Parts: sequence; structure tokens; C-alpha cells
Amino acid sequence: MSDTPVISKGNFGYPDPGPQNPTATDVTNSVFFVSDEDWDAIRQAEYDYIVLGSGFCALAFVERIYKHKPSARILMLERGPFFLPVHFQNLPTPYEATVGGKSETFPWTLSGQTALQPPGKIQWQHGMVPFFGGRSIMWSAWCPDPTQFEYTLNGWPRSLIDAFNRNKSDAARLMNVVSTEQIDSDLSVEERMAVGQSRPVYGTMQRGLLDMLAENIDKLTSPNGLRVQYEAAKIAAHSRATAGIDFAKFSTPAPLLKIVADQQAAAAAGRGAPLHIVNNCVAIRAEEVNGAATVIKTSRGDINVNAAKVVLAMGSVPPTTFLLNSFPALERAGQRFAAHFITALVGRIPRSAFSFGADLASMELAAIYLSGAIQIFGFNTQQIHMQLSVLNNENPAQNAEIAGRYMPDVVATASRAQMESSPDHILFVFASLGEMDPANADNWVHKNGGSDQTTNIELQALANDNDNKTWDGMDDLTFRALEDVLRPNNATVEYWHGDANSGTWSLDRPPVGQRRAPALVHEASTLWVDAVPGNGVVGEDYRPYNVSNVYVTGGGLFPRAESWNPTFFMVALAQDLADQLT
Repeated sequence: MSDTPVISKGNFGYPDPGPQNPTATDVTNSVFFVSDEDWDAIRQAEYDYIVLGSGFCALAFVERIYKHKPSARILMLERGPFFLPVHFQNLPTPYEATVGGKSETFPWTLSGQTALQPPGKIQWQHGMVPFFGGRSIMWSAWCPDPTQFEYTLNGWPRSLIDAFNRNKSDAARLMNVVSTEQIDSDLSVEERMAVGQSRPVYGTMQRGLLDMLAENIDKLTSPNGLRVQYEAAKIAAHSRATAGIDFAKFSTPAPLLKIVADQQAAAAAGRGAPLHIVNNCVAIRAEEVNGAATVIKTSRGDINVNAAKVVLAMGSVPPTTFLLNSFPALERAGQRFAAHFITALVGRIPRSAFSFGADLASMELAAIYLSGAIQIFGFNTQQIHMQLSVLNNENPAQNAEIAGRYMPDVVATASRAQMESSPDHILFVFASLGEMDPANADNWVHKNGGSDQTTNIELQALANDNDNKTWDGMDDLTFRALEDVLRPNNATVEYWHGDANSGTWSLDRPPVGQRRAPALVHEASTLWVDAVPGNGVVGEDYRPYNVSNVYVTGGGLFPRAESWNPTFFMVALAQDLADQLT
């Protein structure tokens, strides 16, 4: 018998050269996505669920549905093409340049009041990532568990909190969430020192800084006396799913494509139904009959809903736009808007000042999550938190690139210039986030009469007095976290001033206009849940009131933004929705 493998498909140059111009879309469609040839049949087919979006909530919903019912017929629509196969940070360093710019789109018009604010104020809202996988290919991956902290959760139906608690373990499993205390915990001291020559390790510095926090945390209280909580950061970066990789930021493309392959195999064996994913297909609006979506209008033609349940899993603002254009009776949709404002700081302290400084590996990391609240008046508080990434890099000229690959955050990272100017220092990179006032009636998403029904909305986000008080208090806590809690023996603290790649170190604190980011993140609350129909947009069953077959996932459901990174919570709720619909 010949050892030559049997090749089952393709032209292979016989009897003619065959196609010479395949595209990436041709290849991926032939393996994973719906091809142009199959599109007409797909549009008329019967489905159990039609999912709009391919990010975190889409994955969580689909994966849980198939656990319950492998024979479920699911159609997923993604507005953009396949772009990155994994999180950009898992790829070679040049892919950093793909973050922002043309990889982010803004399907709204900002109000003039928002866009024309001065430096140090809110000027815009971060946009959407219009590719397969959505924001998951570019997110920070921090996944705090909000129930461990002293959050009031004002206005939250108990059912949502219970749903999160029921599902958070499985959400952590799905997203590969790991505490940074566990990363490299299997290495001995000698092994960490050796590994730390080739990549950053967690260990001595992480424990040392947590010990300092335990000893000094009482110094870090809000002006009203509210105590700050802390823990080793939880990050969606466990490598258990990727053999040979020790730190891999989670994203949805690979898990979704694995589901496609698994369902294809199950269908071939008569044990399931295929997952159909259509790329480059913008969902515009639904046609409504008596509160039910009957047809989904898309950029590639109409899709009959038939008996399917439609699941909106494309962020917070796009589902709001979709519902406003599809169900005019949803008058409260978009009347509330919340998000997180950001302060970004980079400081440094000489390594020699720390009792553990001489014991650090050449490259070492720590990641710590601190949370608290600022009292506005009476019992009214607004939540804040700090994402602290700490880096020791003794040979930055050689190791800056690999250190950047392993940084726990995305936006709050040390630049090459900051690292190369600090071989004898420990770098402290803060991203501090505060929630906007959930009762601010000046923040909203409204239809503006535009002809494009995917962008015919205006978004307004303005900081009021409560937000300004929260932001001031958050900045104060951030500075004091470094200067009063994590600085040993009154050692010198310097802050980076200016552009990340061309600035300088200074003993002065950076001014407000420099440290406060102009852009909001983690948009929320546009379709908030309330148990009382007249008080909210969506009910506890994730279905907009007076709509029978459309369901909502994501941050738009949140009654208020709180301050914690929302993705982990959103994923758990999407899993709960899947449970309810099976």
C-alpha cells in the first residue's frame, strides 16, 4: 500500500492551473462561515435562535445552548469580516498597531456638548470593534467578581445577582479566568528566577505588594471613610486551553470556530445541528407584527425569523439602535446612558527601596485590583476601582517587547520609553475607572432622524457635579495608593508626564488634563432591566417589555454602570438567558 496521502478535494494543477486568486474570505468561508452559494438557502431556513453578534455574550449563549441541546438550529450574524484569530496581545508585537484607529467604528453621532468639552473632561465614547469576535480581540481581560466587594448594587433586581452567582464558575471556565496569584505558582523560586530571564513571571513582587496592602490599606480610605478593598487581579488569560503557551488573553474567535467544527461533526454523525455563522452581514432592523420580530432586514437581504428567538449580542448601543428602529413603542430605550471615565497614571519607585527588590526575577509582574466608592451625599455613592499593573524589567533594552506581550492590561501598559528609562525602578501603571451618575438625565441615546438606520442616533455623555466629585475622589485615592500605601520608607516617587513615547519623569503629579482620558469605556444602561414594566426597558427574562421574541444581552441591561469591568458579569447573564430559553 502506498504511503502517499489521499487528497480529496482541490484542483492541484490538473487538468489546468485552477483558481489563482483565492482570498482569505474564500478560505474561511469554505471552512467556517456561510458561503455566498449557501446564503439564499440560509435566509429561508428555519432556526431556533438567531444571534446578532459574535463577541462574549454570543459565545456564552451559543455554547450553553449546545450543552443543553446539540440539535439546536442557530444562525449567527456578524457585521464584519474575520480579522484576528486571537487577542492581538497573543500575536507578535507589530499587531499592537491594529488597536484603535480603523479597527474601531462609531455607529452614532456625538452631541456637540459632549464632543466640545475641554481637556480633562469627557469628550467621546469608545466605539465598537466591527470584526468577527468584536471587542474580545482587543480587551483588557480583567474579570473581577463584584460580589466579593462592598457594592450597593442599587436598582439591581435580585434575579440578576442570583443569575450571576449561579453562573460565574462556568463563566470563569469558559473565559479561562485565573487569579494572578495562581500564575507561575507551580514554579520554585529557582525556576521563577530562571524563567524570569526570558519572560515576566508572577511571584515575589505580587506577594510583596499584597503584603504591603494588607499592612497599609487602612491608610487608603475615601474622604467619607469608606474602606478600599483589594485582591490579586483575576484575568481571562489562563493558558490551559492552549498547549505550550503560558499566558494567553481570551477572545471568542477560536472557541466559536471550535463550536462550528464540533457541530459539523455532530451533524454528520446525526447527533446535532451545524452552527451557521454569516460574516459581513449588518443587521439593520426588524419588521414588527404585534410586538414580534418577523423579518430581520440586513445588508445582504431579508431573513425570515419564523419561530426563532432573536438574541441581541452586539454590545450596548447597537442593540439600542436596533430596537429603537424596530419597535417604536419602546419609548424608554436609550433614555439612560452610563459608562466609566478613566484616569491613567504611570509612576516609578527605585527597586532598591523595596525589601523584596533584591529577590526579584529579571522580569517580574504583579496585577492588583482595588475597589471602593465615593460618597456623594447621604447613602448615595458612586463606585470606583483601580487596575494596577506593576513591572520590574532590569534589561528593558532587550526585553521591552516580551514584557509588553505579557502586560496584564491593554490600555494601561508601560511604553518602551518608560521601560527603557527605568532599568533600576519598578513601574506602577494605574488605570482607574469610575462610574457615571446613573440618575443623570443629561446622558442618553436618542434617534436623530438620520437615514441610515444603523447609525441614526445621537449619544450624549456629560459629567455632572456628582461625577466630578467621584472623579476627584478617585484621583486622590489613586495617588495615595502609590504614595501612602505602596511606597516604602518615603522613597522617591516619580510620574510620567507627556506622550507615552516621548515624555519625561517628574516629581510632580500629572495635571488633570493630562491624566484624565477623554474617552469613556464600558457603555451601559441603555436598555436597563427592572422588574416593574413602567420603570425599565427590559424585564427579568431579558426580553424588552411588549416584545415577544427578542432578547437582550450585554451591558445595556445594567441598571447602573457600577465600576467593575462588566464582561465577566455579562457572560454569566448570557448563560442564564440560554438556560431560560431551553
